[in-house]
Amino acid sequence: MVNAPVTSDLADRIAAQAQALGFAVCGFASATEDPVRAARLEQWLGDGHHGSMEWMAARLDHRRSPQGLWPEARSVIALGMSYAPAHDPLALEGSEEHARISVYAQGRDYHDVVKKRLKALARWLVEAAPGAGVKVFVDTAPVMEKPLGEAAGIGWQGKHTNMVSPTHGSWLFLGAIYTTLDLAPAEPHRDQCGSCRACLDACPTNAFPAPYRLDARRCISYLTIEHKGPIAEELREGLGNRIYGCDDCLAVCPWNKFASEAQAMREFLPRAELVAPRLAELLALDDAGFRSLFSGSPIKRIGRDRFVRNCLYAAGNSGNRALVPQVQTLSADPDPVVAEAAEWALARLR
Repeated sequence: MVNAPVTSDLADRIAAQAQALGFAVCGFASATEDPVRAARLEQWLGDGHHGSMEWMAARLDHRRSPQGLWPEARSVIALGMSYAPAHDPLALEGSEEHARISVYAQGRDYHDVVKKRLKALARWLVEAAPGAGVKVFVDTAPVMEKPLGEAAGIGWQGKHTNMVSPTHGSWLFLGAIYTTLDLAPAEPHRDQCGSCRACLDACPTNAFPAPYRLDARRCISYLTIEHKGPIAEELREGLGNRIYGCDDCLAVCPWNKFASEAQAMREFLPRAELVAPRLAELLALDDAGFRSLFSGSPIKRIGRDRFVRNCLYAAGNSGNRALVPQVQTLSADPDPVVAEAAEWALARLR
């Protein structure tokens, strides 16, 4: 593997090919370490804001910079694919009968979709620049996609810590290609949040101790997806009827008025049964039913027990006494976390 020569128009050709493959944004950054980015990551870990996500700290050296993961890397191609929703993500807030699933999880698993397109772009790049080395990443590797995206000029990390694009809002799946090519880096995107704090004020569990800082231990996305075991009682009411992820801080961002619906990417269109699922039906799921319903969905990875735990918290918050018989049955569930969640929900409903 060698550092391949870079023609003057290669960056433009890469961006055009990325667009043809469905990527909404494309930018370029250096693979070298940025001391400021590294220091912010270390502070976040030092504050314990990563919760039980031990893998964040375990591979710190790989996360500090692209070259920490792959020393031969010279450049990063940062990419984003839009999943802007056609419906209002907050429409079901307060519903007694329906649960809320994060927009990103209502269609096909983005890991599979984005990685397939990244691999296609990487194959094209190797043909366009013979000898170039490439590695593709989507979320599951120790790659800091959001800071790299900001460095590559595709957007900026908003006060909610997520990527914000001036043309696509907050609804972007991020991916990266590390390469041995020397591509001219873009200027980092300027922060355009200004005095707005809509995302901070919208958080139901006060997960932002300060602008641009997220305490995952209070974040509903972390609690409903990553956190194992019971959720702290003082946070359960804040979950409302959210059973997988949370869109509130994204949905209220004013920059989303520029986002267009992701109609071109059919894979991200929501499945009808996941747009407004009924709590009563979800509480009835056994393991086989759960696996069947969420086949091809990112939701499948948390398993039936954690998912039903979330549904029970939603039931307890619903005020819907018609759910009492189902909740009562789950109080005898073999999983002790599910059983405890059912007891909590029963106490709330009664």
